[in-house]
Amino acid sequence: MTAPVTVFGAGYVGLVTGVCLASSGHEVTVLDVDRDKVSGLASGHVPIHEPGLEDLLAKGLEQGNLRFRALDERQGLAPFVFVAVGTPPTSAGAADLSFVRDVVDLVAGEAGPGTLVVMKSTVPPGTGARFAGQLSACGALYASNPEFLREGSAVRDWFETDRIVIGGADEAVSLLASLYSDIDAPVVATDIGSAEMIKYASNAFLATKISFINEIATLCDLTGADVDQVARGVGMDGRIGEAFLRPGIGYGGSCFPKDTRALDFLAHLHGYDFHLLRAVIDVNARQRLLPVRALRAKIDCLEGVRVTVLGLTFKPDTDDVREAPAADICEMLVAEGALVTAYDPMAGTTPAGVTRAASLAEAVESAQAVVLATEWAEFTEADWAALAATMSGPRLVFDGRNALDPASVRAGGGDYLGVGRPTA
Repeated sequence: MTAPVTVFGAGYVGLVTGVCLASSGHEVTVLDVDRDKVSGLASGHVPIHEPGLEDLLAKGLEQGNLRFRALDERQGLAPFVFVAVGTPPTSAGAADLSFVRDVVDLVAGEAGPGTLVVMKSTVPPGTGARFAGQLSACGALYASNPEFLREGSAVRDWFETDRIVIGGADEAVSLLASLYSDIDAPVVATDIGSAEMIKYASNAFLATKISFINEIATLCDLTGADVDQVARGVGMDGRIGEAFLRPGIGYGGSCFPKDTRALDFLAHLHGYDFHLLRAVIDVNARQRLLPVRALRAKIDCLEGVRVTVLGLTFKPDTDDVREAPAADICEMLVAEGALVTAYDPMAGTTPAGVTRAASLAEAVESAQAVVLATEWAEFTEADWAALAATMSGPRLVFDGRNALDPASVRAGGGDYLGVGRPTA
């Protein structure tokens, strides 16, 4: 089936949602308050780096079933309304729902009987039930439909998702499932609160795996074990799986940090101390100290030392620098008095006090220490024997993602430092 769809929000989730729904043949209108963004999208300019998204957007514009409009220029609402606006964290860690509430209030005043309002924004469990009650007054239906998109592979994740979670009344679940009829994935039908909790629980569990393997990596450093071998052996257990068992300087981005803190806040709000989740958050914060500690252990004083940080985005194949470990690492190095240079192929911003290099070779040449913060293919596939040879003593290479070949670094005279990897 194909249907008219209105999407509120042209941010990361809203843009991917609108473009992918249009690619499936639906008539999609994406609304946003940012007129410049709307104008750019209408002319085919994608403001984020997401593989495959620009091509699908161009296709939708060419076919005429994908439109972008300023919020105050909307022309009514479609039978399917997707809410995909931001829920940024407050200073206390809670999810700020002001943007979501504004949209729901607007929709409640304009929607007609039978309109299905689909919540894509991540909202705390218990939120949607109140929205559903508010919308029922105008005869509209409500469904919670959390997204599980990974930056750098969002288009593939949309069409090849592990599951489609829909929380709501039977009629709402059935209607939304029909909209996704072209996606071959199981539909998990739940109540609204359970669908909301699935989103938070999924991200919290994945964050837990990351922090757990980072703790194991610390023990490997202390005992001489090799975390690569440990992770491989553990991941072969079908009950555990190999995903997210790669140690390093911790997770970042717009989801894991925000959602783990929001879930922790929700627990405290209900009088429960979520010890395990708090430990996950604390471990992740501590991991960002590893490069500075490692360099200080080798050099003692970092004042005046030329240090290069490779990668400013929180992961490869995206231009997103939100909560990226590199930002904190750069700040700490600058505070230590180091002369910091950074290089990233996509990041649009550079931390304060940091010089931006134009290429990988330029960034590494004459550096006394290098910190790999993001495992871009450009970095991991480079000739590190040749790169290390262009560095100056002591030629320290801290591999914050365990993504480099230690032997290659050492072949160029570099002193390789990994996370939970043997030093020799």
